[in-house]
Formats: sequence, C-alpha cells, structure tokens
Amino acid sequence: MKLVFHYLGKYRVAAIMAVFLMLVELTVELAQPLLISKIIDQGIARGDTSIVLLWSGILVGGSVIAFGAGILSSFYASHVSQSVGYELREGLYGKIQSFAYAVFNRFPTSSLITRLTNDVTQVQDTIFTGLRFMLRMPLVVVGSVIMALLVHVQLGFLLLLTVPVLVWFVIWMVKKAALLFSKVQQRLDTVNGVMQENLGGMRLIRVFVRRQTEGVRFARSSGDLMQTTTSAMRLTEMTQPFIVLIMNAGIIAVLAFGHLEIHAGTATTGIVVAIVNYSLRTSGALSTLSMLVSAFSRARASADRIGAALETDSEAESEHASRAPEGVRAGAVEFDRVTFRYPNTQAAALEDVNFSAKPGETVAILGATGSGKSSLIQLIVRLYEENEGAVRIDGRAAGEWNARQLHEAIGYVPQEVVLFTGTIRDNIAWGLDDVPMEKIEEAARQAQIHETIVGLPNGYETKLGQRGINLSGGQKQRISIARALVRRPAILLLDDSTSALDVRTEAALLGELENMPCTTFLVTQKISSTLNADLILLLDDGRLIAQGNHKQLMESSSLYRRIYASQFGEEDSHVGSAT
Repeated sequence: MKLVFHYLGKYRVAAIMAVFLMLVELTVELAQPLLISKIIDQGIARGDTSIVLLWSGILVGGSVIAFGAGILSSFYASHVSQSVGYELREGLYGKIQSFAYAVFNRFPTSSLITRLTNDVTQVQDTIFTGLRFMLRMPLVVVGSVIMALLVHVQLGFLLLLTVPVLVWFVIWMVKKAALLFSKVQQRLDTVNGVMQENLGGMRLIRVFVRRQTEGVRFARSSGDLMQTTTSAMRLTEMTQPFIVLIMNAGIIAVLAFGHLEIHAGTATTGIVVAIVNYSLRTSGALSTLSMLVSAFSRARASADRIGAALETDSEAESEHASRAPEGVRAGAVEFDRVTFRYPNTQAAALEDVNFSAKPGETVAILGATGSGKSSLIQLIVRLYEENEGAVRIDGRAAGEWNARQLHEAIGYVPQEVVLFTGTIRDNIAWGLDDVPMEKIEEAARQAQIHETIVGLPNGYETKLGQRGINLSGGQKQRISIARALVRRPAILLLDDSTSALDVRTEAALLGELENMPCTTFLVTQKISSTLNADLILLLDDGRLIAQGNHKQLMESSSLYRRIYASQFGEEDSHVGSAT
C-alpha cells in the first residue's frame, strides 16, 4: 500500500480537505447523542418546551452543517480517487511500454490487462472509501468511546471493554482476507486469459468444432474463480454477525447497569440513552468497517500486483546506450560469434553465429522451422539481448545505440501481422507524424498493395475491422510491409512476411526491394526468394552452417542443394548447380 500513499502525495491538499470535512461531519455526529440527552433530561423530563426547542434547533443546525460537509467531502474524495486511478493507470501503462521484450514476456497479457483495469479500479474505489468511510469508522469508534466516558465513566467503561476485542478481530480478518483476495485476482487472470484466447481464436474454435470443449474450459476456470471468491467472501461476511453479537451483549449490559445507576441517582435517563446511542454508533461503525474489509483486502492485493509491475526493472536500454549525433545511416549489420538463449531456457536458440552484411545488401535467412531465423531478426531489432558475442550496427555494438534512435532506423514486419483499428492510411502511417499522402501511396505501390486499396469503396480511408479481419492474409501482409517501407529505413527486417503472397506478387515486391537503399533481411523458406540475394544465411538448429550467394551455396552446401531440389525438382537442381 506504500504505492497508494506515493500517488496520494500529489493530491494531498484535496485529500486533506476531504478528511477535514469528514471530521466536521463526524464532530456533529458525535455531539448528537449528547444533545439528545440534554433534550431528554433538561427539556422533556422537566416539561420545559423552550429547552427542547433550543437544543432541537441546535441539533437541526448541526445536521445541516454535517450534510453540507458530507457532500463536499465526497466531492474531494471522488476527485482524489479518480485522479490517483488515472495516474496509476497511466504510470502502469507507461511502465509496461518501457519493458524490454524479455521482461514483457514475464507477465501474461491477461494479467497485465487485469492490473490495468480491475486492480486499478479496486485501488481507486478504496481510496474514495478510505477518505469517506475507512478513516471515519475508526474515528467514530474512538470518538464514541471517549464521549461515552465523558458522559458517564462507569457505563462508558462497559463500551470500552468490547472495543479491543472487536478491533483485534477486524485486523485479523483483514490479514486473512488479503491472502484470499490475492488468490481471487490470480483466478481472475486465468479467466481473462481463457476469454482472450477464445475471443481471439473464435474462427478456429468454430472450424474445429471446439465450442463445447472451450465452453467447459471457461466454465472450469470461472468455477475456480467463483469458489475462491466465495471462500473469501464467506470469511469476511463472518465479521458483521460477530460484531453485532458482541455489541448487543454490551448494549444489554449498559441497559442493565444503567437501570441500577438511575435508581442509585448517579445517572439519568438521558445519560443512559446517550450511552446506548454511542454503543449503537460504535456497533454500526464496526459493522460498516467489516463490510469495507472485503474492499480493503482486494485493494491491498491489487496494489501489491500493480506495485510488482511498476517496480520491475524495465531493462529497456543498456546503461551505456547514448544518442549518436547522426544515428544509424548506412545499415551495416555484423554478428560476431553471437550466442543467444531465451530467458529461463538452457538450449541455445542461436549458437556461435558469425556473418557480416554490408550496407544496401539483401540478406536471405533460410532454414527449417525452429532453426533460429526469427531469433536472429529479434536480436537486430533489440527485442532481446545476446548472451555471448556482439551484434554491431554500423560498426557500433547494438546495445550501445539509443533504443529510440535504433528503432527509428529499422523497418520491421513480424511473422504475425498486426493491424490496428482505423483506416488503411492510418495503419500505413502508423508510428509517424504528418506523413504526406504521396509517400503513403509510394510505399503502398512498392508493397504491391496500392491497386487493391484504390479499388476499395473508400480507398485509403477504408476502415479496418478488428486486426484487419475484412482483409485477406496477403493484403494484410502487404499493408504491414508498406508500413515498414514508408519509414525509409536503413535496415528492413521481413520475418517470413511474404508467405501469403502469390509468386508473381512476391517477385514484383522483391524487385522493388532490390532498388531500395537499405539493408534488407528476408526470412523465408522459399528458395525462389533467395536467388538474387547478396548473402544467404542457412541456419540449422540455431547454427549457421553455410553462407554465401545462391551460386556459392549450390556448390558448397549439400543441404542447400537438397532444399533447392525439393522445391524446384532434381533437373533444375543440376542446372542451378552449373550456373
């Protein structure tokens, strides 16, 4: 909960005002039983109407003041809670954005969504509740006990005896409930994860007739959430009946001893009524506090989860990274005996990889699934850091480049096409400000998608459905490629980004790329895409087993010849090896 107090500091004035006005409201509330006792003893008991009217007027006036103070207190508490919720959400989102890719993968997406939504809302609501009620309830208890002792020491002492037991019980309940609600949040993460997978893969679920199976999986995770939440709520709901039981016993004791004190002449009816009133207020405050235990326990668990994300080392850039005067310009890339392992794994995804790509060259990366092609691309774009060796960009260690500066020089098209809600124009220009339309159209022409776009009813202003659902796979790939080309990158990374293109369209695209002044890395499993490459890297199980152009590999690599033969036929293999 230290995190909450840190963010509250910015709004301390409004928080202080909320608490001050709550104290005004509380002061009037604590004075009311005393005023009622005076009305009874000095007015009703003596038949003095003027006294009744006097103290009744003061009682009504105080109630009006308390009413106004309560409204203003709620206003300030709402302002603080909503503002802190906004700051938390913005801070958490910014922190997640700063995570290095390896750090980002430590948190399931569903968990991050829960932290940004449910957890922040829990903390936000508890701040409001805390300023308005959580602090008020203990003060009602303490104030009622003090006022009861001032009114009548012996009867007030009976009330005092019950309070420590109840306070200890509430504190114990908060600690136990916090552990249970932490498990509730974990179960909620699981439910969100299942929903995310199912909603994202709805087409596959229908095609593979998995609706019933996935329904059972969702029901199972939702059932776990229900059972854990029920256990937590069952524990917290025990609080109120226990408090009511103890306080009722205390009130009975006050009435019994109050009767004796009245007969002994040491107390009046008004005093007994006041003590009973303070007892009822204490009971009500503790009962309300017990209902707030659930919210407080949830908020504590949520705050811990938010804090865990905010306190995670982002590791987004090397400590030595600095902004070079001119940034990446040539686009030369060198791997110097690079070995890389994914976090928390022992097997090397890349092992002792050594090659050099000159500025403007086209480098084709060829290999079977799992050979390390995408891993190599991700090291260039610095989604991960190498474990051994060095990756150099323009002769400088990639980790020494300022991350923003490096990324501005790279056009990246990942395996999984990601399009965003908006127009086609917005998606091509995504990540850049004020891109002229002619540059967008030029990039689309180079990506072989311009003619398709202008054939749509709204052209470049066509709205895309969720993740580009209203486009074909090839169309989405080409829009994604256009998004990379419009940046005029020094290094272009295409991670198996032409798999959905037909032969003619792919050939036209590769022809355009040959004329571009950038170093191009093309991950592919098609030999046809590698024929004109300046350098071909042949990977197998994370090792670079051969490199060179097509002619050189046909002469030196038996694996390359086998791949060529499997795709072009044995006859073409002999022809290719002779050229």
